Amino acid sequence: MPQVAVLINGKTYRMACDEGQETHLMDLAQRFDKYIHQLKGSFGEIGDQRLTVMAGIMVTDELVEMHHKVRGLESELASLRTGESEEREATIAEALTKTAGRIEEISNKLEAAG
Repeated sequence: MPQVAVLINGKTYRMACDEGQETHLMDLAQRFDKYIHQLKGSFGEIGDQRLTVMAGIMVTDELVEMHHKVRGLESELASLRTGESEEREATIAEALTKTAGRIEEISNKLEAAG
């Protein structure tokens, strides 16, 4: 199993990951490190554990917001699909009704002529 050295808050951590995931893990660590630096800029040196917990909560908060957005978009998409189906069915029903009316007119004309 490959190992990657990541730098978070000026400290190096060795982490194992699946084959081919090394770059992804390093990218994730860099993103997390940005949260740490953002918090340090806002609060100063408040302790490594506290910074890590606060950064973890920030990341989790963003994740939850994204889940809510995705669910909302999925719901909106489902309602659009349902609306499209109903609209399509109404259009087909209207076309069939008009066609049936034309067939009846032609039938009446043929009976009258015959």
